[in-house]
Amino acid sequence: MANQERIIPSAASIAPWLSVSSAAKALEFYKAAFGAAELYRLEEEEGRPLIAELAVGGASFWVQEDSESRGAGGSGGGPVRMILTVNDPDGMHRQALMAGANEIMPVGEGHGWRIGRIADPFGYHWEIGCRLE
Repeated sequence: MANQERIIPSAASIAPWLSVSSAAKALEFYKAAFGAAELYRLEEEEGRPLIAELAVGGASFWVQEDSESRGAGGSGGGPVRMILTVNDPDGMHRQALMAGANEIMPVGEGHGWRIGRIADPFGYHWEIGCRLE
């Protein structure tokens, strides 16, 4: 590897991309559950969203319409689990449940975190928590 230069980007990020069976319903859910802001949207001619970028605080993720989507309950999901780090995990957890999420684990403390887990209506699991000091 002598004389080879490594390119190191000055800024990089990784954003999850979720395939769901109904992007319109997913966008509504994530906005209601997490207060997500829509940053970008690509629509079909009929106005249905195909792809959208959402952000919760400074953390962004993508949602894609995928009629072939299969996972938990045949409605998306799969092996990806999200972690959403927020200042008030109890409040965000309650908000997600009120928006239609299912509780997998109530918010509690362990391993230096206050954290709980929900499953969204599309089969994805979201850990919602904050580090304890």
